[in-house]
Amino acid sequence: MSRLAAFTASLFAAACAQAAASAPQVAPIDRADVERIVSTLSSDELRGREAFSEDALRAADFIAGEFGAAGLQEFDAADGYLQRFTVNAYSMAPARAVVDGRPLSPDRFQVRYGVPSIRWQTGDVQVIVAGPDADANGLAVAVANSGIDALVLIDEAHEEPFRTIAQIFRRPTQHVEGTQTGTVVVALVSGTEESTYDISAAADVLERPLVNVVGQIPGRRSDEYVLFSAHYDHLGIVRALQGDSVANGANDNASGVAAVVSLAKYFAARGTPERTLLFAAFTAEEAGGFGSRYYSARVDPDDIVAMFNIEMIGKPAVSGPNTAWITGFERSSFGTLLQEAVEGTEYEFYPDPYPQLGLFYRSDNARLAALGVPAHSLSTTPIDVDREYHQVTDEIGTLDLDHLTNTIRAIARGAETIVSGAATPSRVDPLN
Repeated sequence: MSRLAAFTASLFAAACAQAAASAPQVAPIDRADVERIVSTLSSDELRGREAFSEDALRAADFIAGEFGAAGLQEFDAADGYLQRFTVNAYSMAPARAVVDGRPLSPDRFQVRYGVPSIRWQTGDVQVIVAGPDADANGLAVAVANSGIDALVLIDEAHEEPFRTIAQIFRRPTQHVEGTQTGTVVVALVSGTEESTYDISAAADVLERPLVNVVGQIPGRRSDEYVLFSAHYDHLGIVRALQGDSVANGANDNASGVAAVVSLAKYFAARGTPERTLLFAAFTAEEAGGFGSRYYSARVDPDDIVAMFNIEMIGKPAVSGPNTAWITGFERSSFGTLLQEAVEGTEYEFYPDPYPQLGLFYRSDNARLAALGVPAHSLSTTPIDVDREYHQVTDEIGTLDLDHLTNTIRAIARGAETIVSGAATPSRVDPLN
């Protein structure tokens, strides 16, 4: 071989080696490590990781230790990887209401608090009337869910339905610290939209501490984030079945947390990514999504390029092993990009097979998706027939750990072009 040919061959070999080194690789994610994480989180010692409990706090400490082992940096947290906050529970306390000059007895009105206290006088808030022929219950609930401050006057013809409404409103309302929602007063009194009123009420407030676990891998693009998340809480101690009262939550959602931790270790080992990577283990998903609500309020949704929310991936999907489904597939190009990234491999991503369940807005991706972020949940569990869902039988022995590990590898491979900046999902239409 001539010197020129040899030199050319050496250049070609070096180029091939460089290309092979830079090509996307299936994640070397360790099955034994995945099993260890799921086993720890779903152990009886953590008693089901119910939000607001000491058991959940111990789970958070364990996850923080895993983030530290991965070498993640802290992200906007005052206490290492722990993002502490409170949920305020407001319950009814003595209140006073006068409508059209008529003082109402305590059994004739009820307050659903969005703030700790109110003092309303005529003209301060909107008055909505449920007349004799109205659906009083439906109207009151709709107003309560609208987020506005309002006084709902329910005609005295609805005395029986009002008892149901009052019972619903009497339940404590819970609000993440720093947030404010509408306060609604329902009153059983015939009136009009021009009725006068004078209402004062102060809630009994109970502060309940919670904690997320968050970390990051800073990328070259400091203002473009890819978020990997899962909730770590479950139901805790429930009604016993054959002597077992611990809802271990191995699939729901220790499997998702194992994915987030494994992905953090994988991407950290690869060095500086193009886009900044965020990792979050959210609390209180089962109790109302409080962890993701708090976190989402502290990031700029315009900076979040994509959110991989991982939920219940411990069992093979209806389409078989090495497949995972994506909620809200049609709402952005997120799913299509993942499909393209795994093309030619054994992995497959496809649309949520359960659209009738409305899963897109039922997990921790919901808050950012509502703001326009391509935030989607990835799952594999055939939830419509899964016997372990929210049962004490959701234990590690019911999981397919090979499938779980392969799913994490598939997510790593599917995320490749988004992490590298080669692809950017289209935005979700925000909710008004």
